[in-house]
Amino acid sequence: MSRICQLTGKKTSVGNNVSHSLRHTKRKFFPNLFWRNVRDPETGLIFRLRLSANAIKTLKKKGVL
Repeated sequence: MSRICQLTGKKTSVGNNVSHSLRHTKRKFFPNLFWRNVRDPETGLIFRLRLSANAIKTLKKKGVL
């Protein structure tokens, strides 16, 4: 399963670990993803989505979750 938010499109990004001696090694930054059941307001169907924490917060603010 890919680490991509199905609503916002957030995905894994890359960067560097920087040690105290300023040595750079590659690392990955993973999005904060969770499985959530989301009900479609129009049809009433329930979809199981993999959403980022930011997307969940937005859906709660809009009243979908």
